[in-house]
Amino acid sequence: MASIEFVRVTKSFEKSVVIKDLDLKIEDGKFTVLVGPSGCGKTTLLRMIAGLDPQTSGSVFIDGKDVTRTAPGQRGVAMVFQNYALYPTMSVRENIEFGLINNKVDKAERTKLVESISATVGLKNYLDRKPSTLSGGQRQRVALARAMVKKPSVFLMDEPLSNLDAKLRAQMRLELIELHKKLGTTFVYVTHDQVEAMSMADTIVLMNQGLIKQEAPPEVIYNQPNNLFAAQFIGVPPMNVGDLGVDGVKFGFRPESAVLSNEPGELHYSTQGVIATREMLGSETLYQVRTDRDSFMIKCIEDQFSVDQKVHLGVTAAKIYFFGADENRIGEDHIHFRKYLDVLRGYRNG
Repeated sequence: MASIEFVRVTKSFEKSVVIKDLDLKIEDGKFTVLVGPSGCGKTTLLRMIAGLDPQTSGSVFIDGKDVTRTAPGQRGVAMVFQNYALYPTMSVRENIEFGLINNKVDKAERTKLVESISATVGLKNYLDRKPSTLSGGQRQRVALARAMVKKPSVFLMDEPLSNLDAKLRAQMRLELIELHKKLGTTFVYVTHDQVEAMSMADTIVLMNQGLIKQEAPPEVIYNQPNNLFAAQFIGVPPMNVGDLGVDGVKFGFRPESAVLSNEPGELHYSTQGVIATREMLGSETLYQVRTDRDSFMIKCIEDQFSVDQKVHLGVTAAKIYFFGADENRIGEDHIHFRKYLDVLRGYRNG
């Protein structure tokens, strides 16, 4: 196991600065997920850890050791790529043991390691097969096994499930969580899929335009977003946001926090609207509600409203968030927090 630390790291490609003066500590043994939109810098961070694209300035430490000038093969890390990067002419066994042969591990030890690792990832009956005869999930397991056999202190994974269908992705997420528990090794996982981030991570590092917008456990980012970007990136559907009309402030609430009813309610924020769309998803229904001012997505357990129906929408004060003109969240200790609540109450039936 090993911790990873970035100290004032900058990464530039020609004249473009992708990462600037970044400080980040990834804890030893944790499952850390780097998440954010395409181009935000998350894969760049991963490749800097691996040594594939060294930083322009600053330092990267693995297990307390400065690896700025350490070759990729000497860093004690293993990387699993999006496209698996398997050798098509080799069998599963040959793919897994390829690195061991290069490191001159003797045959008896190689056989023992391959048998052990293949059993762990459910490939014991596929060792003589070629990658082309395997399913996407099985090929992903081969890539994992090839990384595991090196016994690295850090696993780096760059969107490893993105080529799988939705059902298989869900299954592989569970398998990766279980694998992390078994190995107890530091996992650093890159994805643009916030569902993967929420379901797998001990810690989420949420990035945008080369900056860390928030670093926290999934439940903290979801319930206590530091800023408007975090509030709207994490969550399906994302947080509803509207203009308060005062001081450049915006208010927000989660889709599941709202209550829909046929009659006006007595909740803090209350307004009337019309059901614009309805998506019945089995255990829940998503409604798009259009009001005079805004359009909101509402998540309900009951499926009791229809398109074009007039409804009343309400949210309790405890479920309402405020964001300043700088897009940072305004806490309850803010001098004007009560004022903003009072202004929002004035929206009633507006």
